[in-house]
Amino acid sequence: MLITVTDPGLLAQLRQASATVELCDPDGNVLGTFTVEEQGKLPPGTTSPFAQEEMEGRRQKHRSGRPLKDILRDLNGRGE
Repeated sequence: MLITVTDPGLLAQLRQASATVELCDPDGNVLGTFTVEEQGKLPPGTTSPFAQEEMEGRRQKHRSGRPLKDILRDLNGRGE
């Protein structure tokens, strides 16, 4: 299920969160939790099968692709 948050005040509070936050109703009943997505980080308790040195070597070796601004420009040009 997807819930879209449109309240500017709530959006501002969620954007400031740096850890897991409990979401409550006006009576203080917990509705659920919000966890900040940290892109590029493994979930707690998970370890990478690759050594840090190996990952850095791959980053240096495989420097190909297109800049994000070019990709977004192309996507926007298609009306998407």
